[in-house]
Amino acid sequence: MKTGAFIIFFTVVLVIYGLVNSYIFIRGLQSIPIGSPWRPWYITGFWLIASTFVLARIMERAYPCDFTGIITWIGSFWLAFLLYFILIAICLDLARMINHFFHIFPQSLFIDYQKTKLIVLFISVTLVTLIVAIGFINARSPKIRKIELHINKVMAGEKSLKIVMASDIHLGTIIAKRKAGRLVATINDLHPDIVLFAGDVVDEDLAPVIKNDLGANLGQIKSKLGVFAITGNHEYIGGAEPAVKYLREHGLIVLRDTALFIDQRFYLVGREDRDKIRFTGKPRKELSEIMNQLDPALPVILMDHQPFNLERSVKQGVDLQLSGHTHHGQLWPFNYITTAIYEISSGYKLIGQTHFYVSNGFGTWGPPVRLGNRPEIVQITLTFD
Repeated sequence: MKTGAFIIFFTVVLVIYGLVNSYIFIRGLQSIPIGSPWRPWYITGFWLIASTFVLARIMERAYPCDFTGIITWIGSFWLAFLLYFILIAICLDLARMINHFFHIFPQSLFIDYQKTKLIVLFISVTLVTLIVAIGFINARSPKIRKIELHINKVMAGEKSLKIVMASDIHLGTIIAKRKAGRLVATINDLHPDIVLFAGDVVDEDLAPVIKNDLGANLGQIKSKLGVFAITGNHEYIGGAEPAVKYLREHGLIVLRDTALFIDQRFYLVGREDRDKIRFTGKPRKELSEIMNQLDPALPVILMDHQPFNLERSVKQGVDLQLSGHTHHGQLWPFNYITTAIYEISSGYKLIGQTHFYVSNGFGTWGPPVRLGNRPEIVQITLTFD
């Protein structure tokens, strides 16, 4: 991404983040009586916490250390708190507006209005804390989704193939040793023929991945035919070349607009992420260009991180496409947005003769919180004619 465009993007995000925090700050401050000894504590504490996310994004790249990790965790959690505080504040403001015209609330609530506001503040903070806690537990509880699919093509040798697939792992400060170890252990327990990582294996910054030696975890994956990966948008955000180099050094075969003939049985195609052009100025190859030398009589499995333009895969005769990226919104109600943007936001769909699966992802971006969907590891058993 060009420097000018990055500065504009960062400025816009920072302004929006500041406005949203200011809105929540003002609503909270209005609930604390003037002269209360809690007001200075609230003002100082609020802005210290609100600044941690921005501070962490800067420090994580420039000075990764244990203190930076703590700041990153606080800032990441704050994003989830901020979302649900906003939703509650909007609901309360709408209720106040309706009450202004239709008087739906009993007048007794307004006899001591300051006390009512304090009670509402306490209930709101308690409710949001409970929501975030539930989402945190959910994000740490991945499920194994098992699917059986049939492909109407002949494959040499064994007539079935067990794929274990994961996307959006986001290895880094939040998804570190413990969760990476759980990922590897779960994959190995499934005894896969082949392991496929459909993009965003690492988060934006490689420094915490190296610091925590997370590549050593990936190197422990056991698979008959190997472990293959593609780039996602987050590899490009942090720098695709060092990320790919690191993954390859730890046993992953990273496909970048290439196709491999695996075990003389089927083709595996891996595309560069579609955001490549945004960060490098160079477009990725067209799918037709990658596949023009492949034997159409043999099975073709495609990994493409972002599930756009699915009709192109159907046209090129892809048998199975695996994608991620959407997180299915990760935090409710964002799943409604991803459902509107993508033809498949989550799960399986057959279009023509092409099977598609879009994973919710294994890890998280930003808040280590999921609501409305579960993280997952996907086992796909393919059978052939």
